[in-house]
Amino acid sequence: MKKIMFCGGGSAGHVIPNVAIMNELEGRYSVEYMGTDGIEYSVIKAENYKFHMFCAPKFVRGKIIGNLTLPCRLKKSVAEAEAILRREKPCLLFCKGGYASLPPALAAKRLKIPVVAHESDLSAGLANKIISRFACVTLTSFPETAEKFKRGVYAGPPIRKGAYKTSRLRAMEKFGLDARQTVIVFGGGSGSRTINGAVRAAAPQICKEYNLLHICGKGNVQGARIEGYRQIEYTPDMGAVYACADFAVARAGSNSAFELLANSIPTLFIPLENRATRGDQVKNAQYFERAGVCRVLHENELSPERLIKELFALTADTALRKNLMNYPIKSGNRRIEAEIERIAIHGAV
Repeated sequence: MKKIMFCGGGSAGHVIPNVAIMNELEGRYSVEYMGTDGIEYSVIKAENYKFHMFCAPKFVRGKIIGNLTLPCRLKKSVAEAEAILRREKPCLLFCKGGYASLPPALAAKRLKIPVVAHESDLSAGLANKIISRFACVTLTSFPETAEKFKRGVYAGPPIRKGAYKTSRLRAMEKFGLDARQTVIVFGGGSGSRTINGAVRAAAPQICKEYNLLHICGKGNVQGARIEGYRQIEYTPDMGAVYACADFAVARAGSNSAFELLANSIPTLFIPLENRATRGDQVKNAQYFERAGVCRVLHENELSPERLIKELFALTADTALRKNLMNYPIKSGNRRIEAEIERIAIHGAV
């Protein structure tokens, strides 16, 4: 059985989409993962896939001194990744982006192992910009993004089967919610201190009319006695979360955005905006806002009062709901699988 190696890390958005494709290929190929001790390690181990660990340096925007040793650390990282690839002998390396995908991709190039990359965001990440120069193909979630790569192909977003709505009744019972409409809130894989604070301050007002299911991140649950307000650190069962949801407040990472839109959930996006990011979430949110299928609240405008105002505007926005129902999001899983299999069978052509 041919082996396909996956890589990508730094955030859940670089790892969860990989899981979607690994699940699809399992049984036809031996699928394994290589990455750092970051979030990819815990996610992949929970999925019971074989994991190969190496160290990868991270380029930190705005930290000139901290990046001075980057070339030396990258050289060492590529050597570690090359040793893994030599030992495991995959027929193909699939890169999902993020700093943890660059060393394996460079090592694969040196070993003449075909590389397939995927870019989830509207704006290309630094690692994928480099990898796309020698990748057999760079697949994208947005049609416009494919045009930015030499061998770019629009495939669509990878979406897990478990990310689609399950039974609403069972989900409401699971989270202890009543029959009212429900607003779900989540701020990325580790939560968001800014969003968490605003939501907790706004919860008494919101819960007068709605249930509030707040996924606040590991270690972030706080005591609160508000009728209809539920907090959880994390759940792998996002299908149940989406089944509860009539409305959502969320970051605008492409993985979460596509899952919310695929489930036709009206969403208020609060994209991550700071000097440490390249502004990818802002661009994702603005793209969908222009299509009329979401609303956007910028982080520097966030306050409990503004959150309440924008959320209630979302719940009253009938035009948005209509647009959302006529804006189908198609999973890119099959197209991505087809490209992987084409290259796995025929090689880099």
